[in-house]
Amino acid sequence: MNFFKNFIIILLFTLFFIISQSFAADNNKNLVEQAKEISEEIKSKQSTTEENINSEVGIDEEEEVPLNDPFAGNEGTSTFTNFVDSDSEEAEDEMSLYKYKLVGLISGNHESYISLVNASGEVITLSLFQYLGDIKLVDLRLTEAIFQKEDKTYMIIDFNNQIRESNEY
Repeated sequence: MNFFKNFIIILLFTLFFIISQSFAADNNKNLVEQAKEISEEIKSKQSTTEENINSEVGIDEEEEVPLNDPFAGNEGTSTFTNFVDSDSEEAEDEMSLYKYKLVGLISGNHESYISLVNASGEVITLSLFQYLGDIKLVDLRLTEAIFQKEDKTYMIIDFNNQIRESNEY
């Protein structure tokens, strides 16, 4: 009798387990189907919203973006504003200060550096008393670098790419 009692209990647990698994599988299928339905609803709402926006704005395709900056005027973004007479030595010299733009300045107690960039994007970093061609970097200020030429005159370049030549600084 004890054997039949245990057999019936095991049989009931087995049936209960099988039935619960079948309900869980059906429930998982329902969840997957519900998720698919929700995603389709969202996609349809998004497409109708995009169509409404495009019809209100009047854009059927993406608007083309201009290739140049409309706020720059006639200037290009990488043009240099310093020009030298075409017959002077400065225009022909590759290491002329007029061919570079001041882009960075770091000043410390023991070392100071500047970074210059040319029209092709090549960056040159100089420390104090290094030469750029025939001119030597002799001093830095908050917004400008001062170079000394061979004839003891000075060239001063600032971040606006303005170069001044003077007898003293």
